[in-house]
Amino acid sequence: MRSRPLILIVDDNPANLDVFETRMATQGYDVITALDGEEGLAVAIEREPDLILLDIMMPKMDGVEVCRRLRDDPSVPFMPIILITTKTDAAGLVAALEAGGDEYLTKPIDHRSLIA
Repeated sequence: MRSRPLILIVDDNPANLDVFETRMATQGYDVITALDGEEGLAVAIEREPDLILLDIMMPKMDGVEVCRRLRDDPSVPFMPIILITTKTDAAGLVAALEAGGDEYLTKPIDHRSLIA
């Protein structure tokens, strides 16, 4: 059993990872990171985080596909997924939610929204 919640942050931009990691760590969360969708999928399956912050637009495998694969795999326990995107078009956001995302935040991320 974990003493603190574990959050997986998946983003292909190292600067974004640093910001998210710092913000979440200061709130008392343990944080692990991944730099692309393939790595994020593997880490999520291996570590089973309590929450995933998942960028949508990434190389190798986008966040929508990562989300879809996690939700379609019956051996993977439920993990809440918050999709992070610069997109504001409704079709892209609907596709992300239909893939199994639980919520989304748009970049630049408002710190209060992230913590909430």
